[in-house]
Amino acid sequence: MTAHATGPIAATTYRGEAIENTHRAHVAVVDAQGRLLYQFGNPARLTLARSAAKPAQALAVLETGALERFGFDEADLALMCGSHNSEERHIDRARQMLAKTQASETDLRCGGHPPLSDDVYRAWIKRDFTPGAVCSNCSGKHAGMLAGARAIGAALQDYHLPEHPLQLRVKHTVAEVCDLPDEAVQWAIDGCNLPTPAFPLERLARLYAKLADAAAHSTEAAGSTSSRTAALARIYRAMTTYPEMVAGEGRFCTALMRCFDGALVGKVGAEASYGIGVRPNEQTDRLGAKGALGIAVKVEDGNKTVLYAVVADLLTQLEIGTVAQRAQFESFRAPPMLNTMGVETGRMVLSVALEAVGDKTA
Repeated sequence: MTAHATGPIAATTYRGEAIENTHRAHVAVVDAQGRLLYQFGNPARLTLARSAAKPAQALAVLETGALERFGFDEADLALMCGSHNSEERHIDRARQMLAKTQASETDLRCGGHPPLSDDVYRAWIKRDFTPGAVCSNCSGKHAGMLAGARAIGAALQDYHLPEHPLQLRVKHTVAEVCDLPDEAVQWAIDGCNLPTPAFPLERLARLYAKLADAAAHSTEAAGSTSSRTAALARIYRAMTTYPEMVAGEGRFCTALMRCFDGALVGKVGAEASYGIGVRPNEQTDRLGAKGALGIAVKVEDGNKTVLYAVVADLLTQLEIGTVAQRAQFESFRAPPMLNTMGVETGRMVLSVALEAVGDKTA
């Protein structure tokens, strides 16, 4: 198979001087107009965005009017976009969202699972705690879906099924915001039991560029921005204002958005996909972007350690933010490889060489 089909090597891990693993990846960097600016590997790689698609799914719920009808605030919206740690604040907020919608945990069609946080897991073990559906890292998305179903007058039952009226709206919204016809998006079932989209990687980058560009233009005079732009800007603000609801303590997404203080939004997807939207600034102008910048990454073998290393390396290559901000992610870009005695056993070497695409001055 060709490198284009399988993906070029993005990272190599060594144990001593011997190569232990190689990891292939793809990267797409676009601007708010959808122009591909830089690539690595195959930017058209059909990609299951998994939880990186949550902002687009949340957009469909937001546009039903559910947030206003049920009194959801921006932290609730951030949780709808999140893959949370199952910390008490996450579980409590999901329960509050259900209560506002006059729904219950038994209405949720996601299942409980071990938390994404080691600290939370240790606490659960000590308590002999068995997690329920509200503890799912996707419970915010599901609570939002229940609110959306109620807002359009659809049954709560089977809200998760592909043919449910709400999911039909979600499918259309996801395709539309990615500038694709409905039939160009493939759908599968996610780990949390909701439909999850697959589309070219560069369309994930386009989604995040739109989020960031909307945030940059949402302060324009009243009436000068569309309702869709206002909704995308609201999602961006919710995620960047409440990054702890998007992931939680010790997680890359939360650390990234805290560090950049509203200048970018980022979200991981299961099996190593990632989307970043960077608000327009001098750095994005220098990169040739018209408006905001969108970055999407997919690591072929699903390794999240490699994913975060690649994302951190891309921030350095593209010179996003300040040197001090990027330095905070050095432990992700070059993760220490230690054994159980704390002895360094190897290293990771990154080889993501971005290729400029076309004439970025046009």
